[in-house]
Amino acid sequence: MIKTRNKIIALSIATIAGATLLTGCVSDSDNASRNISTAAEQFEINRRITVVSGFTDSVILEVEGRCSVETAESFLAGALEVTCKIAPNEYVKHFAVTGDNGTVAVQQLDTIDVSVYHHRVIIKPENILPEFDYEGGEQ
Repeated sequence: MIKTRNKIIALSIATIAGATLLTGCVSDSDNASRNISTAAEQFEINRRITVVSGFTDSVILEVEGRCSVETAESFLAGALEVTCKIAPNEYVKHFAVTGDNGTVAVQQLDTIDVSVYHHRVIIKPENILPEFDYEGGEQ
């Protein structure tokens, strides 16, 4: 009974140590890439998003500015949501549906200084307590 308990404790310690070592194996490029993505989601990076038609080889849509690009899950399959900050507290949203014969290119136009040693964590208190609209009417 004691030997079994010691084996379980030893196995648990080995598992925790292994997990700790594996989480420490993130490369500098992975950290830089993750921090650049975080900066882009905070509208800190100037980007150019270009959608090209595979049929006509012409540009269908080009958006340039401080934009966040995400896959649109609530829209059509293969669609991208492009949200851009155009002024303080002013945003616009574009959708690009690519399909089989469309190509999307997202370019970072400016360099950005990000840490390869630290992760970026952004906490916004206004996102914890959401805003809500109240409409009252006559009863």
